Amino acid sequence: MFSKILHRPVFAIVISVVFLFVGALAIKQLPTSQFPEIAPTTVSIFIAYPGSSADVLIKSTLITLENSINGVQGMRYMTSDATSAGEATLSVIFEPGTDANEATIRVKTRVDQVMPLLPDLVQREGVIITPIQPSMLMYVNLYSTDKNLDEKFLYNYANVKMIPEINRIHGVGRTKILGSRGYAMRVWLDPTRMRAYNISIEEVMEAMAEQSIIWRPGRIGQSSGIAAQSLEYVLTYKGRFNKPEEYENIIIRANAEGESIKLGSIAKVELGSEFFDIYSNLDGHPSAAIVLKQNYGSNASEVIKEVKVLLEEMKADFPPGLDYKISYDVSQFLDASTEKVLHTLGEAFILVALVVFIFLGDWRSTLIPTLAVPVSLVGAFFFMQFFGLSINLITLFALVLAIGIVVDNAIVVVEGVHAKMEEKNLSPYKATQEVLAEISGAIVAITLVMTAVFVPLVFMTGPVGVFYRQFSITMATSIVLSGVVALTLTPVLCAMILKNTHGQPKKKNILNRSLDSFNRGFEKLTGKYAGLLRLIVNRRMVTLGILLIFGFGIF
Repeated sequence: MFSKILHRPVFAIVISVVFLFVGALAIKQLPTSQFPEIAPTTVSIFIAYPGSSADVLIKSTLITLENSINGVQGMRYMTSDATSAGEATLSVIFEPGTDANEATIRVKTRVDQVMPLLPDLVQREGVIITPIQPSMLMYVNLYSTDKNLDEKFLYNYANVKMIPEINRIHGVGRTKILGSRGYAMRVWLDPTRMRAYNISIEEVMEAMAEQSIIWRPGRIGQSSGIAAQSLEYVLTYKGRFNKPEEYENIIIRANAEGESIKLGSIAKVELGSEFFDIYSNLDGHPSAAIVLKQNYGSNASEVIKEVKVLLEEMKADFPPGLDYKISYDVSQFLDASTEKVLHTLGEAFILVALVVFIFLGDWRSTLIPTLAVPVSLVGAFFFMQFFGLSINLITLFALVLAIGIVVDNAIVVVEGVHAKMEEKNLSPYKATQEVLAEISGAIVAITLVMTAVFVPLVFMTGPVGVFYRQFSITMATSIVLSGVVALTLTPVLCAMILKNTHGQPKKKNILNRSLDSFNRGFEKLTGKYAGLLRLIVNRRMVTLGILLIFGFGIF
């Protein structure tokens, strides 16, 4: 059946070209990481409650959210962390393999159920729900050598000019500046004056909430639809205050005689930083530390490349004295690790081609397995994408090991063709026909047996199973492809490229003499090994004793 492929050489070549084409496309689209994603899907909830302590944040918000989220479908466990700065993080960890978007929707549904029960300030500040990878992608420091550009300016410049642009890059999950250094109107209350006027903090908060607001005052003269109206006025007012003087004029308390107590009488108001808990410096200069995290399934290397390009574009618009530095970049470790494995891959490929040439002694015979190996390896990337794998150290290591296996099928065909040409003095085409009729079943059997070794590993669970799954799928698919290539491309190349030179005198040169010397030495070694086997076979009890000793040594 497989011998008919010789009548369709173009079809056989096209099959291999398709494998190369789809594999090359998959290489461009596959996510790249240092290791497989063994970390379970995590949905993080970021909560802000300005002015509260960690204890207040836990009792008023975190406990409510935890009780609501607990038991969500697919959840394994959750962790929470609250700080005295009025910020908290609640992480919900799901089973490995859970879709990040589905997990986010499930968590958001539970959070929406209890949102009215949370403090008003928490609802206004927002509860941010996002699926992100816990590991850090990049760490960028925006710093200034100009003394006039302080840390508050750097934070707000990054927050307004840079963060929105970076967040639009595909694959960036979350961008955050360490420390809340955003501009804020700070009201420093004087406890002595408040005690003298018998004013509480609640009164101050209510007065500020009532007078510094954004509201709709309405219209005057709006037509009722009954009588004609010629003029209509839309009322406007200043809205929320944005200057310290405006806050100082807020009336805290007033009486019928026209007496009033303003905020400026009991407090000092200034425009400053929201918090002062975190300071960031780079080489003695103030800086804003920007942390980037990536989305699940994104290509870390591609995301970092796009971020670097964007940073260079934004640098052209920086004020004088402003600059940035990438302090941490995960792609450095990733690229270094991947480069080492790729070097090993190339070295293994060269060694395989060299060994094949030494034993076959013909460059035409060496060319055929050398062409068959890339088809199997590159085509495996398509199946890696199909099964949701990534290009990482585990899959690349599997390809390194697969080189020595996938070349076997091609070598079996080439060696069989040479044997037929030597024994029966056939042309390469006729020899290939006979070889396919004899060994095609053996090639299928060998391919299935080698694949069966790795298939059970696909069904392993847990973090260890993730590693074995990536390794086994890569190995199994490359082996299956090598079997397909050995029954399609390799026979066609044998019929087209090989020549029957058996029995013909070889040219006298250094290469041929070296190969002849190697073959004579190898034949002597093979003869000694065969003699040793005959000696052992004739002494069955000794052989059985050695086997038992070896078996006991294992256990």
